[in-house]
Amino acid sequence: MILFLIFDSQTKTNSMKATRTFDILERGIEIYNGRTVLAGKQNGGWIEYDIHAYIENSNYLSYGLLALGLNKGDKVATVSNNRPEWNFVDMAVSQTGMIHVPIYSTISNEEYKHILSHSESRIIFVENKALYERLQPIAAEIPNIIGIYTFVKSDGINFWEDIANNGKNKANHYKEELIKIKESVKPNDIATLIYTSGTTGLSKGVMLSHENILSNVIATSPRLPLAAGDKTLSFLPLCHVLERMVIYIYQYTGMTIYFAESMATIGDNIRELNINAFCAVPRVLEAVYDKIIAKGKDLSGIKKHIFFWAVNLGLRYEFDNKNGWVYDIQLKLARKLIFSKWQAALGGNLKLIISGGAALQPRLARVFWAAGIPVLEGYGLTETSPVISVNHFQEPNSVKFGSVGPILENVTVVIADDGEILMKGPNLMLGYFKDDELTKQAIDENGWFHTGDIGRIDDNRFLVITDRKKEIFKMSSGKYIAPQVIENKVKESFFIEQTMIVGENEKFVSALISPNFSFLHDWCSRHKIHFVNNKDLISLPEVIARYQKEINAINKQLGEFEQIKRFRIVEETWSSQTGELSPTLKLRRKILYDRYEPILEEIFGHAMEK
Repeated sequence: MILFLIFDSQTKTNSMKATRTFDILERGIEIYNGRTVLAGKQNGGWIEYDIHAYIENSNYLSYGLLALGLNKGDKVATVSNNRPEWNFVDMAVSQTGMIHVPIYSTISNEEYKHILSHSESRIIFVENKALYERLQPIAAEIPNIIGIYTFVKSDGINFWEDIANNGKNKANHYKEELIKIKESVKPNDIATLIYTSGTTGLSKGVMLSHENILSNVIATSPRLPLAAGDKTLSFLPLCHVLERMVIYIYQYTGMTIYFAESMATIGDNIRELNINAFCAVPRVLEAVYDKIIAKGKDLSGIKKHIFFWAVNLGLRYEFDNKNGWVYDIQLKLARKLIFSKWQAALGGNLKLIISGGAALQPRLARVFWAAGIPVLEGYGLTETSPVISVNHFQEPNSVKFGSVGPILENVTVVIADDGEILMKGPNLMLGYFKDDELTKQAIDENGWFHTGDIGRIDDNRFLVITDRKKEIFKMSSGKYIAPQVIENKVKESFFIEQTMIVGENEKFVSALISPNFSFLHDWCSRHKIHFVNNKDLISLPEVIARYQKEINAINKQLGEFEQIKRFRIVEETWSSQTGELSPTLKLRRKILYDRYEPILEEIFGHAMEK
């Protein structure tokens, strides 16, 4: 996923080294110089918190948690969208030596029960009344949990400020105790338990220390062209390790963090605030690109011609003027006529977009860079806090399309004989909570963490990910297939939202396709194709023929044994809410295999092996 730091040690602020996550607060007193740190929108207006309000709220919450009888090492869970209060809890928990357990708000009740029980959480902070009512029956079955508190005030429900106000009233009693606890917290103490969803089974708790996280912050920050006073919009879930670590980088750098009102208002918020940077998963960038292209398709005449001339020019973008001076002149014109409007749509002041969580299609990276919107793709896992490598332009020749960038200076990577990426570094987790056996499987006797990803190192510095080790399968011919590579090519089609490549132990490769129904509906409207519902739509001969045309074009980019011989379109849109995707939008292959077993049997002409 992301980032590293080497600040100018000649200034007092930049020489202050954070060794525990809560040290970022003290560092912020000087680096922010009265500017806003956190802001959230309420009733149409931004509620802003400077560093002093941030520290005060965190301290009062710390006192309040201690007053409730919680102790160093206790677990505190949060289930919430991004907002300033989440950060108050995060710092309050950190500086009391407690352990933060951030949880997605979109998981199943079974997962909630597993995580809350397994983590031994004592208290839960939730977004609102709806989440409170969902979690209250689950929490009632877990004796360890003493209360649930909301961030949005509702009558008759415990409110987070109840704890903070009690802490404020008892500040004199707990102030010295908090100082002693802070002094006792060591860099190698557990700061957080992050439960990774995986693609099958119940999630496992990754133990990350203060040092794990901050080593990644300090190693990544210099690779980002960010500065004190810059503004960012946060919308990826803070329970995701990427956004969590990036939020610390923003604070370490002295940036103002605005929390998006909702996923629906991201674009409006970016334009309103003239944001300088944000973090996104590739699906967000794909959606932005698709929306831009859709507007281009609505143009006519010379405007439409110029628009797609610029897009096609962007798709050929290369660094260091490799396309020649004629291309550079054309690009300047395209930026003036077309791409300047893209920049304006993203606020006009964007320095970069950080991309992580999944593979970014190189074509998207190229076209955004051509538009003057740098996208920096990186790589890592929850277990690596998370960044192992990241593209950047703070040094010459440090970006390469199709790669996840140069490896961090404090991380060591080797490629095993079978192609698996192995790593060591201060960002490597302490292990899996209450699972020594699983930890031993992940970290070998020589201390190498086995990422489960297959890759290579190009030009002696750029890490390239080719697939997940467990997802590579062998066909009956003995040929190996890397499905993610093919899936990323398939998803370049505007007609396709998601796809799963199948064919293990079979004679040929096939695909299940979940359409981009919005685009498909527009296409049908333009071609006067009528349908009753999506089930009816995907069975129409015209639609199947159009998708065959897309597959034919994709097959030309693949080796003969990789080509998709058969495909089936499904009527469902895959999402994390409906279970086909993990919270980080990765395919849950086992669930998809089970759900579409009859279709797969029909494709291959026999019962699928379990």
